[in-house]
Order: sequence, then C-alpha cells, then structure tokens
Amino acid sequence: MAVTDKIAIIGSGLIGRAWATVFAGNGFEVALYDVVPGVAAKARAHIGRNLRELAGFGLVDDARASLARIRVAKDLADALKGAKLAQENGPETVEAKQALFAEMDRLAPKGCILASSTSFIIASRFAEGLKGRHRCLVAHPVNPPHLVPIVELAPAPWTSAAVVARAKRIYEKAKQVPIVLRKEHPGFVLNRLQAVLLAEAFRIVGSGICSPQDLDKTIKDGLGLRWSFMGPFETIELNAPGGIGDYCRRYGPSLTRIAEECQGGDPFGEANVGRILSEWGDAPSPDNVKRVSDWRDTRLAALKAHKRNAKRKPSGA
Repeated sequence: MAVTDKIAIIGSGLIGRAWATVFAGNGFEVALYDVVPGVAAKARAHIGRNLRELAGFGLVDDARASLARIRVAKDLADALKGAKLAQENGPETVEAKQALFAEMDRLAPKGCILASSTSFIIASRFAEGLKGRHRCLVAHPVNPPHLVPIVELAPAPWTSAAVVARAKRIYEKAKQVPIVLRKEHPGFVLNRLQAVLLAEAFRIVGSGICSPQDLDKTIKDGLGLRWSFMGPFETIELNAPGGIGDYCRRYGPSLTRIAEECQGGDPFGEANVGRILSEWGDAPSPDNVKRVSDWRDTRLAALKAHKRNAKRKPSGA
C-alpha cells in the first residue's frame, strides 16, 4: 500500500480508537486528533492493546509496526493534511456535526472524503450547506469496528457516486465489509433491524412470556448462530424446498399475523422496562462492565478469525 494512503481520525473516543485500529492494522497511515488535549495520546496507548490482541488471533501481521503508523495530530488541520479519508467520531448531535464538517470541509484536501460514524443522523442534515457536500457521507460502523467489520455507507442525495465508490474501496482495503444504501433512511439498515428485534424482545419479556435470560439464550444459542454467517434471506432460502418464494407462500400468512401483533404499545416505556429489570437484576458495576466488555471483545476477535479462515459459501448456493 502506498504511503499516500492516509486516514484522519477525528475524535479519539471508543469508536475513534477502534477505527484507528482498523486502518493502522491494515497498512494505512493514521493521524489521530481529539479536541480535548491529551485524549488522543492516551487513545494511542489503548490502540496498542487492541492491535496486540488482534495480532494474537492472526488478524494483524505486526502490532508494533501498525502502532508506529499512528501519529497524534497537533490540531485538525494537521490531522487532515494529506488525508484520503477523514472519519469523524464527534458528538451525536446535528449542530456538532454541522460545525465540525464545516471545519473539515474548509481544511481537508480537495480529494479527501469526509465520512461520519453517526448512528442515526443522515448526511443531508449536516452537509447540505457545504461547498464540498458532494464528498460527504455517513460511514456507520458497529461497535467495536475493529472486531465487527460491517460499515454502512449512506450518501446524501448529492454525494458523488465516484466518492461513494472510492470510499467503498478504502474500507474494503481496511478489510471492512461496506454496504451501500441506495437512498437515505434514518437509522440506516442495521439499527432499524436492531430496533425491531429489541422492541419485540422487550414486549415478549415484559408481557411475561419468558425471562430476559431465556430471551438472550434464544438469540445467542438459536438465531444468532445462523446469523453469524448467513443473513435472513440466505437463512429462509434453506427453510423451504422452493427457496424464498416457497417460504413466503408457506409461512407468510403466519408471519404477517405475528408482525401485526408486534405493533402495539411502547416496549421501552418505564413500566415495561421496570418489569424487565425486576427479573434481570441490578445494573452492573463499572468494573464488571469492563470485564464483560473485554470478554466480549476477545470472543469477537476469535469469531472474526474463525470466519476469515472458514471456507466460503459454495458457489451457486
């Protein structure tokens, strides 16, 4: 990879650190910037731990060399100097992103793609008034990006198709799995799917059908096993002799009735959440959150390594 492939990471919190891990671990030069003094330097040390763990699973060739490709920028202009892509990880408000993208558009090289990691805000809400709005888009990752490779590319109506294609190639070089939204949609794809599943999980447990613990088992020891390597369309294609069309003819009426039943009430309201927490238990301590998060990240790294090394789906399947 050419040394001119430089990435600017704007904001060095949890997501910014993970993005820096992704790019540096796959050969890119990374400039790390945070508006709060000292935060980026501390983040770099954390990134070193990420890279060492990935190297232990064979997901990074050389953790030390990867970390050496990350430098702490002195300011936003320094971070953007020579960058091919800037990955913004700032506060999740329209106003904050409007201000930050205005500065990025002013300072970034002409050919630099400006991407936001936002989870819910569509690009047209913060890029409309910019001179370089054609180079702005959302590139929404899943937490943590260095272990979960999907990235949703959501362009605004005026984003250049060439910019989207170039962004897709950059993320693919970083061994991410980019998908491209054909039109803007609040919540994009992943969070809309997640919202529906979470809402029904809260309804099921809140109405007393099963415990929250058994609900989690249903996903991690049921649906989640198939979904870790097959999507829902691939899954149902194998669940009826004639494929997806046959599946819908056989099970569509029953699924429609269930879907219609899933529309009522507020599953995240105080009363329903209270019923769930009465069974789930007290909120975890910060130390326990860290222990479980570390365990989760190790398991995700192992799964990512397994999927990378597994045989691909048979051709024609």
